[in-house]
Amino acid sequence: MTDDRFLAAAEREFARAADRYQREQPGLGDVFDAVKEAAERAVMYPERGNPYFFGTRRIILSRFPYSLVYVVRPIRTVIVAVAHQRRRTGYWRKRLRSIH
Repeated sequence: MTDDRFLAAAEREFARAADRYQREQPGLGDVFDAVKEAAERAVMYPERGNPYFFGTRRIILSRFPYSLVYVVRPIRTVIVAVAHQRRRTGYWRKRLRSIH
């Protein structure tokens, strides 16, 4: 998946998670399309995500233990992380420096 809404690091997180789910149960990686749907919602309705840390917003995925963390900029919405909910909070904050 190459999507200019995602930072490269967030795209890699997404790919690793989808691959892992696919290996655990064939077909389940495809269901991880919930991330893509959440990204669409974030772009279409950026204020609907809950305010989160460091000026970001977040959408919690219902079927998977992941959150989509994003920032709203005047020109576009940028997906900063596809964060596992049990991973260290805010590990992705350094990525915010690369967003204009």
